[in-house]
Amino acid sequence: MYSWHEEPHFSGRNNWLRAGVLGVNDGLISVSSLLIGLVVARQPFATLLLAGVASLFAGAIAMAAGEYVSVSSQMDSERADKKQEMTRLGHYPDEELLELTEIYRRRGLSRQLAYEVAVALSRHDALAAHMRDEIGISEVIETNALQAAGASALAFASGGIVPVLVVLPSPAAWQPWLLGGSTLFALAGLGSISARLGGAPILPAMIRLVTWGMVALGVSSTIGIVLGVVV
Repeated sequence: MYSWHEEPHFSGRNNWLRAGVLGVNDGLISVSSLLIGLVVARQPFATLLLAGVASLFAGAIAMAAGEYVSVSSQMDSERADKKQEMTRLGHYPDEELLELTEIYRRRGLSRQLAYEVAVALSRHDALAAHMRDEIGISEVIETNALQAAGASALAFASGGIVPVLVVLPSPAAWQPWLLGGSTLFALAGLGSISARLGGAPILPAMIRLVTWGMVALGVSSTIGIVLGVVV
């Protein structure tokens, strides 16, 4: 006898996984790139300390602000769509039912079956059916914008603190190598962890992050060597 069970899917992690990987990756690459440009330009310890700490806090605040605005905008948009659908269902229920029927017909159901499905779902929860199948919103977002902002700032700081902790106590001659090596190692680890959590192949994820890290570090190093100043 068949027993129904809920099957977990990796895509359910997409929202927080994407935000977490983006934050840590941004922290690692941006702070490391800034510091390695200063290191190869032979800037003094005080400059490295100031730049490292300032970029860590500035980046975390910028990430938090961006996430707050993004989540707030998404919430506003989804609430506006919900209000619009409620109004239309109240004034034009027959037209909305036909609209839902057409959506299901285009997905492969016969017209009669599509109509029956639309009627059944409308009786159960018409608003949810239209939000999900007409607009593509399965559930109006309940994320707290301030919580999302805090999580984004924490993710950035988690990545950005690595190059700061590595470069500041290191001898000047070793700083470029330790900074570059630790950053690429951390990016490889981030790629591995994100791939495992997302059920994706590990090696391509690692290669993507490490490659972009090498590009950023290479460009910043070149700027530091050529100009000898922070730009």
